[in-house]
Amino acid sequence: MFEDLLFGSSTAHTIFILAATIALGTLLGKIKIGGVTLGVTWILFVGIAFGHFGMGIDPQVLGFVKEFGLILFIYSVGIQVGPGFFSSLKQNGLKLNAMSIGVILIGILTACLIAAASGTSLITLTGVLAGAVTNTPALGSAQQTVLDTTGINDPTIALGYAVAYPLGVIGLILALILLRRVFRVDPVQEDERLHREHVIETHDPDRITVEITNPQLDGKKVWEIARLLNRNFVVSRVLKEGGTPVLADAQTVINLHDKVFFVSDPRDTEAVVAFLGRQIEMPQEVWDEQSRDTELVSRRILVTRNSINGKQLGSLQLRKNFKVNVTRINRSGVDLVASPTLELLLGDCLTVVGSESAIAEVAGLLGNSQKRLAQPNLIPMFLGILLGVVVGMIPFHISGIPLPVKLGLAGGPLIVAILLSRFGARFHLVTYTTISASLMLREIGISLFLAAVGLSAGPEFVSTLTSGGLVWVWYGFLMTVIPILVMGILGRLVFKFDYFALMGTLAGSMTNPIALSFVTSTSPNDIPAVSYSTVYPLTMFLRVVSAQILILAAL
Repeated sequence: MFEDLLFGSSTAHTIFILAATIALGTLLGKIKIGGVTLGVTWILFVGIAFGHFGMGIDPQVLGFVKEFGLILFIYSVGIQVGPGFFSSLKQNGLKLNAMSIGVILIGILTACLIAAASGTSLITLTGVLAGAVTNTPALGSAQQTVLDTTGINDPTIALGYAVAYPLGVIGLILALILLRRVFRVDPVQEDERLHREHVIETHDPDRITVEITNPQLDGKKVWEIARLLNRNFVVSRVLKEGGTPVLADAQTVINLHDKVFFVSDPRDTEAVVAFLGRQIEMPQEVWDEQSRDTELVSRRILVTRNSINGKQLGSLQLRKNFKVNVTRINRSGVDLVASPTLELLLGDCLTVVGSESAIAEVAGLLGNSQKRLAQPNLIPMFLGILLGVVVGMIPFHISGIPLPVKLGLAGGPLIVAILLSRFGARFHLVTYTTISASLMLREIGISLFLAAVGLSAGPEFVSTLTSGGLVWVWYGFLMTVIPILVMGILGRLVFKFDYFALMGTLAGSMTNPIALSFVTSTSPNDIPAVSYSTVYPLTMFLRVVSAQILILAAL
């Protein structure tokens, strides 16, 4: 019976081998050598070993496991980074994609130089390059171009891909580790530096008390002041001389020497203070104590009602209808300024100030059910995967390229996930998932993908190496490492990229989800994942097109 589990062909055998590959690979991934661990990459090598010794799985089943695992991983990454994706495009998306293009061009140049120096067919090296950058669509594009142009298949393309893929993964990770050592980067210190310099946008708002000294504001209402200043801030409470604090709304009148407590985006705080008057020391605890004397309390309320998902905070008119004030909103551990135009999402936590009875009414409106958040939202998830597969199969025709280009089963779901996470609420789609569930989905996806790749490459891996393919491994290693080191050094020294954006961009330029998993596991923020997603669509497109161009140039 045990022999059937190891070398059989039943469903039990398939599940047993996949589980054993992932379990043993994950266990080996915890071993550190020189303070460095390769993490989930070990699953790939365990899969190669199992495949080599005949513990393989039906190729069609492996194909499904590989693609479905990749879709789960990519889709969960897209959902995570979607909200920050568009802001990254506005800031430095052009620079990130330019760096990615540089990696692609250097890789192509390396392949051409190797072909000229060694006499190896450029057709074969195109397959090696696809494996070196772990890009399966480029492999398919190269194979299809040869078949359509010559009418025959060239098996060296797939063999070159198979032998270059494992070292392509390990080579990229080693190159990223080398760059971190060369530039002496401490991820924790780098993260702290970025927060100090306000490079990371997801920082906590400032909570400031000012005394009104600007005579031009005497007698003006809060909404008039907000219109004059046009900055991102929210007036929470007002304390008049000899009085008690009151909740502020748009109609609250501000007078000279009033003390005003407001919440502001740190980038706007200096301008707000200068416009209103002078900052004074009045800790939050003082406001809270005075609020208790006037029956005001502060509570945190969760958005768990589907009807609220996607609505702007201002449209709820909480101040007018309930006499409460929303001072800040926490989303996935990040505090946001409670501006009227902010779209609320399921899972947001609102800090609300008001009377006990009013807050209870607001809680009823927003939902405030922790149990509701624990329920998975499967329909939007699988609808997103469905749409992603459709988008990935849409062909794009380019002038001068004989075959259409597709984003494939990785590019399509990634784009759809990014769009749904950002705009899904407008169509009443709830993409919220708990952090632990998201991480579990991502790890399961990448583990299945690695196990399937290793098991499929295992049977022919050693025989290809011993029959002359060993030199292809070396060629693939050069195609992986040279572009990464060159552009990594330029990105850090010339373009002044922070470490996290640089690592994510380099992983994305290689369309390498394994490297992304490695980088994010050592990063205290989601900048690598955002950078990866920023360059991935264009990179995928250029990898497929460049493979076709190389084949046409070789024929």
